[in-house]
Amino acid sequence: MATWAQFARQAPDVAEVATSLLTVPGTGFGYLATVDRGGAPRIHPIMPVWAVGSMFAFIEPSPKLKDLERDGRYALHSTGSEDVDDELMVVGRARISADVALRDEVAAACPFIPGPDTVLVELLLDRVMWANYEPRGVFPPRYTVWRDKVAPEP
Repeated sequence: MATWAQFARQAPDVAEVATSLLTVPGTGFGYLATVDRGGAPRIHPIMPVWAVGSMFAFIEPSPKLKDLERDGRYALHSTGSEDVDDELMVVGRARISADVALRDEVAAACPFIPGPDTVLVELLLDRVMWANYEPRGVFPPRYTVWRDKVAPEP
């Protein structure tokens, strides 16, 4: 699994687009898919935060957090907007962090104040897929796929 910085070094153009698509509303927003205990998908909105070369989320104690603690697999999907038709999907594994210094550093980069009960989750990347609909509305889109081939499994 790769950090966001490793991904950005390997595919800088895709990383730039990915960041812009995950910040379409301005500060950051995406839909996080997790796997529940029975194997069914579960989808939740989150606000990704980029700091110290990685992508993170602060997650309240919830079924979403339990999914990630039990089975770290996730998919993160960007939202659309009136101006952008493109789509983005990031797939990887979540790593829960109890590191207080890291939490403080990520919180300093966060556009909101994380609640005291939130848990810091690092979102490591296995693959990123960008569907580009340029010119606008043209189908099928052009797909760009990045896969982690360098970073070792954490």
